[in-house]
Amino acid sequence: MRAEPAVPAASLAAIRAPFEALGAESVDAPILQPLGLLLDLAGEAMRARLFVVQATGGEETCLRPDFTVPVVRQHLDSGRDAGRYYYEGKAFRAALGADQPDEFRQIGLERFDAADGDTIDADAEIAALAWASAVAGGRTDLTLHLGDIALFAAFVETLGLAPPLAVRLKRVAARPRLLAAELTRAGAEPAHDDSGRLADLLAGLSEADGASLLEEVWSLAGVEPVGGRGAAEIAQRLIRRTEAARAPSLTPDQALAVRRFLAVDDAPQAAFAAVRAIAGAAPALDTALDGWRRRLELLAAAGVPADRMRFATALGHAFDYYDGLTFEVRSGALASDRAVAVGGRYDGLPARLGGTAAARAVGCMVRPWRAWAGGEA
Repeated sequence: MRAEPAVPAASLAAIRAPFEALGAESVDAPILQPLGLLLDLAGEAMRARLFVVQATGGEETCLRPDFTVPVVRQHLDSGRDAGRYYYEGKAFRAALGADQPDEFRQIGLERFDAADGDTIDADAEIAALAWASAVAGGRTDLTLHLGDIALFAAFVETLGLAPPLAVRLKRVAARPRLLAAELTRAGAEPAHDDSGRLADLLAGLSEADGASLLEEVWSLAGVEPVGGRGAAEIAQRLIRRTEAARAPSLTPDQALAVRRFLAVDDAPQAAFAAVRAIAGAAPALDTALDGWRRRLELLAAAGVPADRMRFATALGHAFDYYDGLTFEVRSGALASDRAVAVGGRYDGLPARLGGTAAARAVGCMVRPWRAWAGGEA
């Protein structure tokens, strides 16, 4: 495993300072995290980048690839409605390139608010925090790239889709591979073959009975399941996959409109004008764009230069739990997949982990080695 080089103490302290200034509660997270949960949040494509650990007869785990999920779980365990948590430590992901580290330092903050919290103010605070920390590393070529998963959802509402298709399209918004598959399927007739016969059988059963049937099939076939997923979860995934294959698809014109929307990447005001030109007038879209005007004002007031901001409608991250604001701080010296800082809003994640559906959550993470001017190149 290749470890990231250390950042000089003075530079690391400067990068850390904006986080410490907020006075958030300092937390740590277990290095071992449940594999099945993380695969559910990121998809099977992430498996190749995780370091899997399994004791004999025990549940499969992995070295923590990120801090967000464990910090959310700690917040839920606390029973509080609101909180700010600061962390710093090592994360582990198999590198995409031979010159990249598998073990690297992250500094981050997760903010949780009650249901009536001001999400726009919180979004701006966290994005500005990530910018201030990244800039403190000394690089002069940084740009703040902004996106919004919720804006895509508002755009989908303008397409006049059947409700099941609209729900499915919104569900894959943060998963580029699945979204691309949906676009490729445009114009196709719904499947009517027998490929979903097992899913059809499972669909008529309770979750417990469906899991029992699947376990019996495995036993008869001599199959030993791997990956940390239980029978009930696999049964539900089979049913959803079959339903998706048999559901109506986008028309070619609708797919073209989605592709045009996802291609928008420009200075924020120009990007918003392009979105309006593609979608036309729509109340939900107007509301979402009005919110962005306020975010931009707050970011500018916090010191983010207007000429260093861009808006990309397709901006997403490795984990699909983001459902609102997304952002990355990028350096001109590094490839776009090597962001200095990332973050976003994930209101739905606490509920997926057993919390209240009314929670509000947003956070960010900075890579000090990438933020430091003498670091990654």
